[in-house]
Amino acid sequence: MSVETPPMEGAPLIRPSSTDHPLHEQIVEACRSVFDPEIPVNIYDLGLIYTIEISDEAEVDIIMTLTAPGCPVAGEMPGWVAEAVEPLPGVKQVNVALTWEPPWGMEMMSDEARLELGFM
Repeated sequence: MSVETPPMEGAPLIRPSSTDHPLHEQIVEACRSVFDPEIPVNIYDLGLIYTIEISDEAEVDIIMTLTAPGCPVAGEMPGWVAEAVEPLPGVKQVNVALTWEPPWGMEMMSDEARLELGFM
């Protein structure tokens, strides 16, 4: 497990997720088990997970953000994500990086998150 925190200098290159990999859905569900302690919605549906990249060797690179740079769990949440994904069968290694670019906005939330928070 590798967690890059505090946020890295400059933003990591945001790449498309590896949605065609057989582990993708399991990793998404693992990310959905992690909640922002201040908002009662999981971090995936909040739009905090920008990229899930899975190599042919089942090494998982996750690029994520937080709702605000001053988030009180900034040092902990990437570790929570790695701890949720790492035990999945077939996952060899998990690396989680924080970025602030692009900044998170409410428009990044899924319809389910908006509905749960009463924005629809």
